[in-house]
Amino acid sequence: MRRESNAVRAGWICLVAVSLGIAGFGVVVAIAPPAGDTLLYRADGLASAGVGLFGALLALVPFRRRERWAWFALWFYPLFWAAHLAGQLPPGKDHIHQVVFLVLSLAGLLVPVREFFPGDHAETAPQP
Repeated sequence: MRRESNAVRAGWICLVAVSLGIAGFGVVVAIAPPAGDTLLYRADGLASAGVGLFGALLALVPFRRRERWAWFALWFYPLFWAAHLAGQLPPGKDHIHQVVFLVLSLAGLLVPVREFFPGDHAETAPQP
């Protein structure tokens, strides 16, 4: 088993932070939904909690193993947060959390990118 690099460690920590934020929001909404269609809010809360837990598992197991498919699958997070930001979607009206989660998810994927695509990055001298 390969030793975990600092880049991969930073990546999975960022992605787990985003996952826990989504899962935490989902749990809060499922337990104490806002006024309105309570069942719909609870269903959305449970779905959000599931997405967060699923993302955390992806970040903690296959991402840490440098499995490329997990790196691609976790691009859901920056796309999700970019869509929320561009569409000014809830939760909240200040959208600061969306920017923070967008930056964290991009950092989590881009910092370790060379670990997932390790091609020869060194310049080689021409052979005589």
